[in-house]
Amino acid sequence: MTTLARTYLGARAAAGPLVYLAGTQRARLGEWVTLRTAGQPTLRGQVIDAGRDVTVVQVLEDTLGLGPAAVEVTLTGELASVVVGKELLGRALSGAGDPRDGLPPPIGEALRPLWGAPINPVRRVPPSDFIETGVSAIDGMNTLVRGQKLPVFSGPGLPALELAATIVESARAPRGEPFAVVFVAIGITERETRTFLERFERSGALERSVLYVNQAQDPTIERLLAPRAGLACAEHLAFVHGLHVLVVMADITHYCDALREVGAAREEVPGRRGYPGYMYTDLASLFERAGVVRGKPGSVTQLPVLTMPDDDITHPIPDLTGYITEGQVVLSRDLFRRGVSPPIDVLPSLSRLMNAGIGKDRTVPEHRKWADQLYSVYARGREARQMVAIVGESGLSAADRRALELAEGFEKGLVHQAGLRRTLAQTLEAGWRLLDELPREDLLKLSDAQLEPRKAQREAAARRRAEAKPP
Repeated sequence: MTTLARTYLGARAAAGPLVYLAGTQRARLGEWVTLRTAGQPTLRGQVIDAGRDVTVVQVLEDTLGLGPAAVEVTLTGELASVVVGKELLGRALSGAGDPRDGLPPPIGEALRPLWGAPINPVRRVPPSDFIETGVSAIDGMNTLVRGQKLPVFSGPGLPALELAATIVESARAPRGEPFAVVFVAIGITERETRTFLERFERSGALERSVLYVNQAQDPTIERLLAPRAGLACAEHLAFVHGLHVLVVMADITHYCDALREVGAAREEVPGRRGYPGYMYTDLASLFERAGVVRGKPGSVTQLPVLTMPDDDITHPIPDLTGYITEGQVVLSRDLFRRGVSPPIDVLPSLSRLMNAGIGKDRTVPEHRKWADQLYSVYARGREARQMVAIVGESGLSAADRRALELAEGFEKGLVHQAGLRRTLAQTLEAGWRLLDELPREDLLKLSDAQLEPRKAQREAAARRRAEAKPP
């Protein structure tokens, strides 16, 4: 629904990206606004607070030189919206939906409001199918499930954007269902933008992807719009065209910093670390748009990436994100220093919906026990690594020495991929090769019935090698 445009001459005040109007009528949250000043280009904005006495407009472009008394403000009567449709696949757009690839603006199939609502819990279908990311530490140990929101917790200088790009290139629906990726880059540099575009085009991932790129020099408000534009596009592709859509958003920390900047401009009372008290609700309005809807084709799955300031997992951004989402994938600085790529630490990582997406008829029946066994021995190996510094390797028990060797093999043989994609079958095989080196007494998580097929495979392989050996 639209209303007639209303034009007002002069504003009460301006502060940073915000313009304050008095005496407006029927202003609506999210309404598009244009601002004109003599001798300057027309600016765009939207209503973010429609009060009885004062209406607050957030301006998308730079407000330098904007004189409140002389500005002409037009409330267009149209809600902020973005073009959506399958035509956008293969396109690179700004956070506000403008072209960044040198092509004409997309016509699309429909206009969807930017400020979409979270999925109605009554209409949600419990997630039950996994998404193959091509990353073993995720597919094998912390499986991503359709409709899930699984964030990546990184630290300054760690290759979180590299991991996000790898997932965009490698993610697949395991049974060949129609699949697409919406990649939302928030606050990245010009060099990173060029790298992503060239990489996705070279790998062919761009053909099934829509990129919304907000750069560091772009207006603050665009950082708040970019993820919403990407989610509006993803919802249309999923629930109208039946695609299974993976939404990768990086970096959520830049989004939260934009929230804090806008809150400071509005002179709001700050919360923890200066972030707005409503940041939890705001993040939830993004993350809760992931899911599977009863009676609708397709799904929306989210993989948000955030940088933990000072590697502090108790910082408000990862802390609140962890409450809203279903687990986390944690990057390790120690693994990164030792050249493990991607440096995913599986011990603090968790996928709360993993059990719903693995097992018989989904991955393999023994997937849960396989992961539990690797996790158990790897955790023991990590403890043994710490003990070596105290008592030396000779002071370890035989079982601890075996666990220590497996921990090294786990990091170098399973977690480390150096950019190469692995199918789920290859991931499982890599894990089984590590477990094959352990005696039966170390494999307490696996039953004889689960180990018997693997034992038969090893014996058959040994016979083939013996038969192939020349007399």
